[in-house]
Amino acid sequence: MKKYIYIGLLIAIIPSVILISCSDDFVERKPAYSIDSENYFNSQEEYEKALIAVYDILQSTYVNVILGEIASDNTLCGGESPTDVIGFQQIDDMIHTPVNSNLKNIWDWNFAGVQRANYILEFKDKTDFAGKEKILAETRFLRAYFHFELVKWFGGIPLKGDMRFKLGDEKTIPRSSVANVYASIEADLIFASQNLPQTQAQKGRITKGAALSLLGKAYLFQNKFTQAADVLDDVIDSNAYSLVTDYNTIFENSGENGPESVFEVQYVESEGAGFGCLQCSEGNVAVGFSGIRNYSGTLFTSGFSFNVPTQEAANAFESGDNRKNVAILDIQAWANSTGATYGVGNEHTGYFNRKYLPRKRSNDAQGDLNLTNPNNYRSIRYADVLLMAAEAYNRGNIDDGKARLYLNQVRSRAFGNTGHNINSTGAALTDAILAERRVELMGEGHRFFDLVRTGKAAGTIPGFTANKNEVFPIPIEEIQFSAGNWSQNQGY
Repeated sequence: MKKYIYIGLLIAIIPSVILISCSDDFVERKPAYSIDSENYFNSQEEYEKALIAVYDILQSTYVNVILGEIASDNTLCGGESPTDVIGFQQIDDMIHTPVNSNLKNIWDWNFAGVQRANYILEFKDKTDFAGKEKILAETRFLRAYFHFELVKWFGGIPLKGDMRFKLGDEKTIPRSSVANVYASIEADLIFASQNLPQTQAQKGRITKGAALSLLGKAYLFQNKFTQAADVLDDVIDSNAYSLVTDYNTIFENSGENGPESVFEVQYVESEGAGFGCLQCSEGNVAVGFSGIRNYSGTLFTSGFSFNVPTQEAANAFESGDNRKNVAILDIQAWANSTGATYGVGNEHTGYFNRKYLPRKRSNDAQGDLNLTNPNNYRSIRYADVLLMAAEAYNRGNIDDGKARLYLNQVRSRAFGNTGHNINSTGAALTDAILAERRVELMGEGHRFFDLVRTGKAAGTIPGFTANKNEVFPIPIEEIQFSAGNWSQNQGY
């Protein structure tokens, strides 16, 4: 499968290290590869290579997506048994604690992205060349993306401006307030939107529309409805994106980077991935985790049966909604019609997250098939932009007519006609928009955070405790490393 951003190894972000062999005598060895990071960034090529290293971390954010569903009311954890990936199971049951290796992954991998971005920005003035502003704009978008994930999951986080974190900073740099983290995100995305083109020669590169869309989302998460409506309208009015007619095609491999794609995380088949280093995979690990256990049949391949949709999630789709069979696979009905066979895992509901099930691949596919799936993650779709704009216009008491216009564009595509258009106003329209977000974006990792930011998580997510579970605990290791500098989130 053709992809457009090819990921390289991270350029060293720490000073060169002398490698020493352990034997009877200590022997100094010349490093196989060494670079003094302070003497990098001497050419456009070096800035470009460092930027590719920032993009690389996006591929590790698959865990954010799968847990955004498992933590919500959309899916159950599943897996082989109640102890299979215990961190996932605990989050599903809302009994997670600061001792959770999967939450530590989210913290570590997103901060790795911040660190790589800050490496470029720390040396942003070292070498001048034509086009550097675009490189810096992409870098600042990516930093904003990682910061946005971190603030969603953990609340206030430490910030260090355009400087890399160094050993010992955890004991002196405080956690910034949520407001200050969002201020940094906004500044980065405004800069990015002002210095990025509407289109890029390479598919997968960040564009002006992606920066404005994420900015609109950041505003929406803060209930800054007027600002959100304004920037999301800019995206809509640009005519750079459109809803594809056939919803099903969006999530097939042939539909990647299509006209509805605002921002996609690019994945490729690759060797070298393993359970000892899941972040080493350039494939979408979440896809194999969501796959059907012991599956044999057409179209799909097997996986680990995590992230299984609930009956209530399946029932959320209205009669005649063409999205249901794209978002949710009824495995028994599929087996009856195709002759496929499958196994039953933990918390089996009979449903699977069809959008991100592993598809059959060529005979020369590389690596562990469960860990190297090449399915792109559709991080921001145009339908999401329309629904965010609808919400901003409605919840901000700005223009319910415009809110309905955007909402009904999405619904008309879903049903194939205008017979299911929404005519309500006020709070009823709000409920309709939020219900539409659930079914339109089912399986895409947004549900938990939509419920939290709209104050609907308590009473909707089983086991959710108000004034606690809105954010997740800072990993215990980070609290310990900070030597009392960082306080734990409330309730943990």
